Amino acid sequence: MGTKDPAIKEEIASGVDQKEGHPPMFRVILHNDDYTTMEFVVEILIKVFGKSLEKASIIMLNVHRQGKGICGSYTREIAETKVNTVHNLAREQGFPLKSTMEKE
Repeated sequence: MGTKDPAIKEEIASGVDQKEGHPPMFRVILHNDDYTTMEFVVEILIKVFGKSLEKASIIMLNVHRQGKGICGSYTREIAETKVNTVHNLAREQGFPLKSTMEKE
């Protein structure tokens, strides 16, 4: 069964390309609050996101000064895991640190 209509061929081809392409990426973001310490944010960035002390300090300052900071871009599953890890570690320490993810 061949398809002679070029519009249908294009639609089929573009659907296949999406499935075979790279998965969508998601930014993980930390949000500023009035209670979480800067030291704890740096610790999270090092432990959860693998940042160096220098890079973690820069991101922490973005969180503090701009209200949020981007921690990195990951596939959906990894981003969800990192957001949950941040929330769990923050709760354990009594901090309300909020982390979200957004599609790139």
